[in-house]
Amino acid sequence: MQKIIISPSILSADFMNLETEIKSIQEAGAQWVHIDVMDGHFVPNISIGVPVVKSIRGKTDMFLDVHLMIENPQKYIKSFAQAGADLITFHYEACATDVVEVIKLVKSFGKKVGISIKPNTEPEVIFPYINELDLVLIMTVEPGFGGQEFMHDCALKIPKIREIAHENLIIQVDGGINNLTGKICTSLGANSLVAGSYIYGANDYKKAIDSLR
Repeated sequence: MQKIIISPSILSADFMNLETEIKSIQEAGAQWVHIDVMDGHFVPNISIGVPVVKSIRGKTDMFLDVHLMIENPQKYIKSFAQAGADLITFHYEACATDVVEVIKLVKSFGKKVGISIKPNTEPEVIFPYINELDLVLIMTVEPGFGGQEFMHDCALKIPKIREIAHENLIIQVDGGINNLTGKICTSLGANSLVAGSYIYGANDYKKAIDSLR
């Protein structure tokens, strides 16, 4: 059975105690740290940027899973790569005509690369790039805010992607993930789950993380 990668989103963490929060999820069994970067343009919210990623890199050896929900991601790839991101995921919708160039740019810094698609984007648009990707991120909420309700129709994209994916492709799902919706996603072929409020809102991080596997 393939191991499920759990990537807690720090968007729901206590930012006054971020180092402690990251240590806590590591001790609880999470493999990755999911870092949501929002610019207030591509999505209607602003979150964190390069300095925070750099600070996190200085405090943990965990795998940094950086999700760019920003316009013109190619302008910022170098900065996030140099700040310590291990994986950089960008949105297809943010650079539909420049996908190949952005993939090459991320790889030029020796980083893993992912593409994310919003709920209204059909998975077929990323099929031409599948063999060049390390990860596909399926959004099961509209990106921009944590704590939204899981959109079940979006999960049906998972088997479509899994059917044509190479054996090492990680299919990640983000949005409304909990012990029930997470099982739906993994049963359809996902092997990485992003959860924010479900984990950071729990009294027991380990119990919440274990329930997603």
